[in-house]
Amino acid sequence: MSTTSTTTTSNSPPTKRQHHEHDGVVEKPRKRRQTIREEPTVDSFQVTHQEVLLLHGVKQPYIHTPKYEIPQIKNDSEMLVKVTVIGLNPIDWKASDFGWGLPTLPCISGRDLAGTVVKTPKRESRFKVGDKVIAVSTDYRDSRKSAYQEYAIASEHNVCRLPPSISTIDAAPIGVAYVAAALMLGVCIGLDFSNVHGPDLFTITRKLDPESVPKDIREEVFNSNITPALRPKRGDWLAIWGGSSATGCIALQLAKLAGLRVVCILDVARNGARMLKLGADLLIDRLDTERAVEIVRSVTGGELTWGIDTRGKESAGLLARAMSSGEAPSDDKSEGDSGKSRPLGHLVALTGRPSSPTPGIQYHTLPIKLFHEAAPVGEALM
Repeated sequence: MSTTSTTTTSNSPPTKRQHHEHDGVVEKPRKRRQTIREEPTVDSFQVTHQEVLLLHGVKQPYIHTPKYEIPQIKNDSEMLVKVTVIGLNPIDWKASDFGWGLPTLPCISGRDLAGTVVKTPKRESRFKVGDKVIAVSTDYRDSRKSAYQEYAIASEHNVCRLPPSISTIDAAPIGVAYVAAALMLGVCIGLDFSNVHGPDLFTITRKLDPESVPKDIREEVFNSNITPALRPKRGDWLAIWGGSSATGCIALQLAKLAGLRVVCILDVARNGARMLKLGADLLIDRLDTERAVEIVRSVTGGELTWGIDTRGKESAGLLARAMSSGEAPSDDKSEGDSGKSRPLGHLVALTGRPSSPTPGIQYHTLPIKLFHEAAPVGEALM
């Protein structure tokens, strides 16, 4: 990206040496030339081609491809970012090995990136050219937004400006894990972050026009069986099976920030010390699964309502057992009902749910599309 420079002059404060007199004449301060570099503008970006990594087929290597066209901005909310750091995600290797998230071939992959804004949105924007940012690409069907290229398109509501204290290297891996954790907690189980200067995603999503939300996630967004009165409260227990994953680590910290108590089921020998530093209230070793289930039940008094599983169907089933009383919650709303029946348990199964239902447990699926499809949600998180 080219830049132009101009010169200007300014009067420097006189020094003691300049004040001395020569034959009755005071030496005047010299004018100092100062170079000012102008801000790059949208029109100053003239690059037309780039280098990318292309995936041509399942179980094939990524191919370095030069002279690939720069992606083009299509609407007034999009910007162009020069990619300087790429964050890696499991989907990056699962895409090539198993064909996950491959709408067309060849394709460009990569979900997390950090870099510099080189073109701002056409509409009025809080971003300017030269800003250091992270961009989170949950829209895998749009290769313009993928990370494995020199320049990527990003929607304004999916971009966050970085403060000077955080480097692009430190920030790049955070994106998708953070978005997933925030949506699981805020949308799926209804945790409110407004008391810690964060968003109330539960309320934000309920105000969306259902027609603006993709059909395959509407049930999760609008019919979660969580009423305002039943939302998580400060001091409630949350169990995370697989808490040492990137998403689990961030979910732990966000939950603690909002006032929950968190029990993590994981390989304690390998990851326990790190999780304690991040704020876990209790660690349970996952290597003895039956004992882990018993400990979770004992610690939470058999009334664990909130759970997240990041590992798979088997561990999701184990966590569901730890949360379940073995009986479905009462649906009796008559006057004689004491209102003290066991509430429905809510478990977010990030990577798969058991094939058989568990009495008293409702499984939730991460509505990741909300982040890029619903601008109010993306803006609240960024």
